[in-house]
Amino acid sequence: MVFLQFVLLCFSNYLQDEDLDSDDDRSSFSSYGSDIVAKRGYGTNNGNVSLMFSHQRTESLLSVYSEAGDFGTVTVCGAVEFALKYTAAGELIITVEQCQDLAYANPRKQRTDPYIKTYLHPDKSRNSKRKTSIKKRTINPVYGGETLKYNMKMDGLKGRTLKLSVWHNDFRGRNVFLGQVNIDLKTWDWWHESLTWYNLQPKYVLYRMLMSIGYLTSFPGNAKDISGEIHVWLKEARNLRRLKPKGVDSFVKCYMLPDTSKKSRQKTGVVKKNQEPVYNHAMVYDGFRAGEAREACCELTVWDHNTLSNQFLGGVRLSLGTGQSYGKTVDWMDSVNEEITLWEKMLASPGAWVEGEIPLRSSMTPRK
Repeated sequence: MVFLQFVLLCFSNYLQDEDLDSDDDRSSFSSYGSDIVAKRGYGTNNGNVSLMFSHQRTESLLSVYSEAGDFGTVTVCGAVEFALKYTAAGELIITVEQCQDLAYANPRKQRTDPYIKTYLHPDKSRNSKRKTSIKKRTINPVYGGETLKYNMKMDGLKGRTLKLSVWHNDFRGRNVFLGQVNIDLKTWDWWHESLTWYNLQPKYVLYRMLMSIGYLTSFPGNAKDISGEIHVWLKEARNLRRLKPKGVDSFVKCYMLPDTSKKSRQKTGVVKKNQEPVYNHAMVYDGFRAGEAREACCELTVWDHNTLSNQFLGGVRLSLGTGQSYGKTVDWMDSVNEEITLWEKMLASPGAWVEGEIPLRSSMTPRK
């Protein structure tokens, strides 16, 4: 029996996500959100919305170790501060400053020995891996500007996703996953080089927002005078991350970019103590002349309400994702996948609601 356990343990170690590396490999090479208010909008219970659509523990050791490299079950929490920079020499430099409020990998001993690991997906090989040093017995580790470096041409980087994850180092090799941040380098703003805080996310992020949008136009007789309205109906969010023992007190802010003025901001009410909040709140943005809806971007951000400082939970940007608005290059026209699809459907179906369930981004590039 002891021999069988030894064989299974060795096999499980083989399956790990390369976190049983030698000490040599452990050395490294070394919220945003925003607030857009129309001339009229719908309240939460407005009845005049004309467009409403209608084994158990005795299983084998392999089952215990089936989550590659993840030997503990902890609730992901906290944040990590780092910066990205691409140099003229063709080098991506990730500067890691610190983490804050990490989970205890060993709750009984109140102990976490954290380090940070990066990959440039889709490459998951050792050649793609970089690591920081390990900080002992702290949930607020300070790395003090440690750098992780990749030599790669910009064209190659634009097809990659930076996966930065935080782990607890265990002397037996049973490292515990503490959270991650994924950065799509295709849409990254390379002018943004300052240190930035990012909320850590679980491995499988299921946060989503259910909404409907509609585009209405009026026809006064003169085609040049056609005016349109964009209706945004926020229904609910799903599986928001728990930040407080009793749940999340969330609300949604909206801008219709490129308008970033304070008067253009709209917000839902706060839904308290609920990770599946139902907002049922609609907003209207008018004054869109022919073709202007193609130049706009609906930016929605979800926040946890706090007295002193609200915390960013996620966001979406709905647009055509062209990178340009009215002929100018803009960093916020960076919609992808379902975000683009929903906006295209809206433009193709004037006068009708189109519904979508859009995944929330865990981070958003600050817009200039």
